[in-house]
Amino acid sequence: MNARSAPVGIFGGTFDPVHFGHLRSAYELLHALRLRQVRFMPVGNPPHRAAPIADADLRVRMLKAAIGHQPGFVLDDREVRRSGLSYSVDSLESLREELDAVPICLLLGMDSFLGLPKWYRWRDILKLAHVVVAHRPGWKAPSRGALGTLVRDRGTELVDDLHKTTAGAIYIHEVTQLEISSSSIRTLVSKGIDPRYLLPERVRELLDQAKCYSIGMDDTATRNQTEGGSDPS
Repeated sequence: MNARSAPVGIFGGTFDPVHFGHLRSAYELLHALRLRQVRFMPVGNPPHRAAPIADADLRVRMLKAAIGHQPGFVLDDREVRRSGLSYSVDSLESLREELDAVPICLLLGMDSFLGLPKWYRWRDILKLAHVVVAHRPGWKAPSRGALGTLVRDRGTELVDDLHKTTAGAIYIHEVTQLEISSSSIRTLVSKGIDPRYLLPERVRELLDQAKCYSIGMDDTATRNQTEGGSDPS
């Protein structure tokens, strides 16, 4: 397999904020699947959930800070630049036109995969890309219903199958799951707790500068010490 034919991975999400859980999963998939690159694609206007708290500009800047020094990690901001609701199938169609015959791998967590039948034009996704499901130890792929049938019909255990064709396969891969979530980080910051070591330091600095999710973290830490508060462990 040459680099020219290596698949491109698409990792979408709100990234509100991006954290080490995102980055570790993407890093493992980049190497395990022998991807040409992983494109981080922040959602613009998600159809199935509340709008992100951080605005698009800040989320893009946080992603640039998080992935800028990692070879193979690339920012793709087409969804935040596009008006209207952000549908994965629309992004994949534009990518397919751009990448021509290069294989595309849509990278999903198991929870997102389980909700796939609720996505807009979800059956068209496998006409445009492979679906790679990253799961934590102990999780199992569905065996019943529409997804169970899809896994039986389209599932593969061979990474090479993702390189040989442009779309259509489902590949399930176990990744290291760090118990970190964007929502838990937002909750910590809203309570004045420093999220240091849960996300890249430059991302933490951008959050602090923007006073996003709460007041400045350094000011909060100083106040806690003055009022007799203790550092959380």
